[in-house]
Amino acid sequence: MKNLLKISLPILALVGAASCASNKENSTKSPLVQGVTVETVRRQSIDETYEAVGTVRAKATSVVSSKIMGNIVSMRVREGDAVRAGQILLEIDGREARIQTGKSNAGLVEMNNALDEVDRSLKAAESQQSASEANRRFAASTFQRYQRLLQRQSISPQEFDEVKAKLEIAEAETERSRRMTQSLQAKRRQMLARIDQAKADVASSRVYSSFTRIGAPISGLVVARQADTGYMAVPGMPLLTIESGTDYRLEAAVQESRITTIHLHDPVRVLIDALGSQELDGRVVEIVPAADPASRTYLVKIGLSPLSNNYQVVRSGLYGKARFVVGQTQVLAIPSSAVVERGQLTSVFVVDQAGLAHMRLVQTGKTYNEMIEILSGLQEGERFVVEGATKVNEGSRVSETVPASPVAAK
Repeated sequence: MKNLLKISLPILALVGAASCASNKENSTKSPLVQGVTVETVRRQSIDETYEAVGTVRAKATSVVSSKIMGNIVSMRVREGDAVRAGQILLEIDGREARIQTGKSNAGLVEMNNALDEVDRSLKAAESQQSASEANRRFAASTFQRYQRLLQRQSISPQEFDEVKAKLEIAEAETERSRRMTQSLQAKRRQMLARIDQAKADVASSRVYSSFTRIGAPISGLVVARQADTGYMAVPGMPLLTIESGTDYRLEAAVQESRITTIHLHDPVRVLIDALGSQELDGRVVEIVPAADPASRTYLVKIGLSPLSNNYQVVRSGLYGKARFVVGQTQVLAIPSSAVVERGQLTSVFVVDQAGLAHMRLVQTGKTYNEMIEILSGLQEGERFVVEGATKVNEGSRVSETVPASPVAAK
């Protein structure tokens, strides 16, 4: 046995020496690939995210409807048109409204004429009252003198009775004039009230007439047109739908088990399928406090930043995903540019101590922005090709390039 060991050790030494020589020879014979960035596999501090799906909605949506009944005689906008607040969108037949306005104006003119007549009558009544009052005072003075004369028996009772009758007639005339004046004053107050009512009728008819021209309540985009010229507009029936084109939100359904990890004003990364792989900046602006009993989810509204690229492409109804940051975790992750996909195989080029690149099959996990998680196939501390992997083949000799800045997980 000892003799066998003595023979084996020299043989193993020769094999090892031959292997090293072979590696050196292969490293010198392999083609040199330049412009390749090589880094070391290390664990990264990655934001742990929770993903929820949702639908893009406009912050403000206005459904335009009519307040009166009538035929639409003019429709001035179409779907996709941008409108400003107050812009006339459509017109409804206003002949009935114009007739009502004319009737109200005529009633107001009639009330003003009647008021003028009452004022003239009141002025005459006040003059008559003044005259009757003066006549009453004169009759009362005469009555007092005749009363003293009667006491001295300077006049006959008949003469006194005549003066007394004149006083009673003057007092009755004064009372009649006073009541006439009061009656005309009351009538004047009634006429003033009727004039106020007529003015209100005129204002109401003008408002009613204004309902024939429907303007945009907000500035935005026309996203739906439910009527056209010739349609009969009915109060409350939707005619147009306008959405504010400057502020959109993603309304995401969040599971009730995750709602405690989400707070107002939290930053959120939003992915809209219609925009491809580009993510938008978002922020939680509202959390509906009541859960949906059917789906056991909460509705979370995420405001989208208008400064994001392609924001003008965002429209209501688009499908989107919201990625909420709920913590951090340490994972073995590498830049996505290092992963080579050929068919159904996913691999990474690992660089050995001799500078030779070898293809290593790997199993990937979650994607974190520009980083991808490695579940198996790589070990911490190994060196791998980051940039230029497409130029590298099995056994290629790599000429390393120092990266401009370290790759950080986002």
